[in-house]
Amino acid sequence: MYEVRVEADFAAAHFLRDYNGKCENLHGHNYKVYAHVSGSKLNEGGMLLDFGMLKSSLRDVCKEMDHTNLNDNPVFDQNPSAERIAEYIYSRLIEKLKENFNLDLSVSSPDGRKLYAVDVFETETSRARYTI
Repeated sequence: MYEVRVEADFAAAHFLRDYNGKCENLHGHNYKVYAHVSGSKLNEGGMLLDFGMLKSSLRDVCKEMDHTNLNDNPVFDQNPSAERIAEYIYSRLIEKLKENFNLDLSVSSPDGRKLYAVDVFETETSRARYTI
């Protein structure tokens, strides 16, 4: 099995509802995001996937959230935890790869390549992962 990983980042504000602590107040993070793709076959050029395709699509998704208040995005239902952000990025990245490059990296991908995990770091030592 092969794996490739790219990273991107964005800065955004959020606050957490139903939380007792300092994170219930509006605050911000410089998020770092990793996207992982796996598969068992390489293409004719010896690659699982062109890094540039994955990186540009991930950057597009991160750009949508950059310098926003994530609580304003209805998909998070007013509670944009790192776990929910990772799931959202996963879903949007699948859509962007189809839109930008006609690539299907979903679980049902016909060639076996798939986006299998998205990591969202709020700090260097705190990460949430969404995986299939």
